[in-house]
Amino acid sequence: MQAQAIQGEALTSGSAEGHVLFSDTALSFWGGVAPTSGEVIDRHHPLSGQIITGKVLAIPNGRGSCTGSSVLMEVILNGNGPAALVLEQADEILALGAIVAELVFGRALPVVSVGSAAFASLRDAAWAQVQADGQLLLSDQAPSASVQAATFAATSESPSAPSAQDATINGVPDGMQLSAQDQEILAGAQGKARQVAMQIVLRMARLQGATELIDVVQAHIDGCIYTGSASLRFAQQLCAWGAQVKVPTTLNSISVDQRRWRVLGIDPVFGEPASALGQAYVDMGAQASYTCAPYLLDTAPLAGEHIVWAESNAVVYANSVLGAYTAKYADFLDVCIALTGRAPKAGCHLPGNRYATLRIDVPAPQGADDAYYPLLGYHVGLLCGTQIPVLCGLEKSGLTSDDMKAFGAAFATSSAAPMFHIVGATPEAADAATALGGKAPTQSFSVSLQDLQHSWRELSSSPEPTVDLVALGNPHFSATECHALARLLQGRQRHPATQTVLTLGRAVKEQARANGDIAVLEAFGVNLITDTCWCMLDEPVVPVAARVIMTNSGKYAHYAPGLTGRQVHFGSLAACADTACTGHAPHTLPAWLLPSPATESAPA
Repeated sequence: MQAQAIQGEALTSGSAEGHVLFSDTALSFWGGVAPTSGEVIDRHHPLSGQIITGKVLAIPNGRGSCTGSSVLMEVILNGNGPAALVLEQADEILALGAIVAELVFGRALPVVSVGSAAFASLRDAAWAQVQADGQLLLSDQAPSASVQAATFAATSESPSAPSAQDATINGVPDGMQLSAQDQEILAGAQGKARQVAMQIVLRMARLQGATELIDVVQAHIDGCIYTGSASLRFAQQLCAWGAQVKVPTTLNSISVDQRRWRVLGIDPVFGEPASALGQAYVDMGAQASYTCAPYLLDTAPLAGEHIVWAESNAVVYANSVLGAYTAKYADFLDVCIALTGRAPKAGCHLPGNRYATLRIDVPAPQGADDAYYPLLGYHVGLLCGTQIPVLCGLEKSGLTSDDMKAFGAAFATSSAAPMFHIVGATPEAADAATALGGKAPTQSFSVSLQDLQHSWRELSSSPEPTVDLVALGNPHFSATECHALARLLQGRQRHPATQTVLTLGRAVKEQARANGDIAVLEAFGVNLITDTCWCMLDEPVVPVAARVIMTNSGKYAHYAPGLTGRQVHFGSLAACADTACTGHAPHTLPAWLLPSPATESAPA
């Protein structure tokens, strides 16, 4: 290709240049990029093993976890980040990580969105220069090594970035209507923490195209996950500024079991700051709920209530199953909205943005077990990208809340969509036409059992039959799941070489204890861990010598190879229980996943 100029939209400040690292597959920074090295560790991604440091990273958008913003900020501050980030479409989670790095820490990373046609042209580019106004200059040849070195030395100092002290927004975004209280917060009358939080909220409101802010009735903060020293510095700075939440606020899983991390053998170098991060948000007035499944708490929102929830599985559950209104809030924006009580009126806070645009016809296999729903969620998420789907074909399936939880967590892992509809099962999908808002879908898909077999083999890819660890509780187990597991394990013996570890929230553990299920699980030898979750757990909870993990979570089956370096088997809860007793994973596909003329001819 010859030299080419592209005009994009600058989402953040700064300019940079570097080698182009291109992929047309969306990437989750959480579980997809190692903050300490800049390596792409998502073993399902085409860029797996590549280093993003110093590159102009070109990806369509982010996906998966809301913690992607925290990981991006982490790599920016520790010097392992890309030189610039070029997106096909604006991504709020990734943009926010760069915005917080700029406003709070004075470190700028250029983030530009360019649209579909221009994005495709980056595929053949070797070198790109990203200018402050969003223009990209592309070349098919990189400059000489000496020029590259000079460029890196210049851009690494981030000369265009504002200082941490001077990082303020000049005025209010054009067209934005602020209430008297908003103006008071922005002027600093309610303290520095709320002032900076409002600045960040307004910056994101501009990005989202919002013209006003709305009140929220509660928050769930995902920013309490420890991704490195930057995440703790952010929280401690807010505390130093006197931060206090303005609405009832719960906390997501943190990175350690706060009460038992020393007993579990966690290195204090990690355990102490990870625990301190959770405590910092408690000091701001948040509840020490420490669960990635806040919909299981007594404080779960009602249909139609406007809330600010982060944690990807919680967001899709709140929107889709509870009928509450929340965007897929990135880490740090959740905190800022909790401090101000105000959110941009955009995204799924607007009824018109909650309609499906995709129709997906799915099979309901005869005799399917509980592994069907996380498998289906993972596969559907891959089809959706950022678009909201409506699923048809499950009207007679009788989905439980646990089925919805498993489906939603896997769906949120492989997509960037904030919600889904299932005809006859979710509150805004009485039928397909209702879910679609009376419009024809932009695309329609039909999922076959052969399609699901392919996704099963992606999630369950280990050739090793012997399993060293059964990992359960991603998202956190419900009381009904605890009871089901207790029934499966009661009176049986644990295989001596296979550990079983279950993560759950404090409140659910007490419910399960009252039901007698905890006694059964502990008698079998299940290690019960609260406060944290599998996306944050590694050695020594994952045994050093362990090579193979089995899980019933589609979410964890996707993330575990990159996060732990272990191989994974995926299966139902019953299959996991059997593996805990035998030490071996099933060696064949479940019978319900094998195609037959009856199941392949039409959706059930």
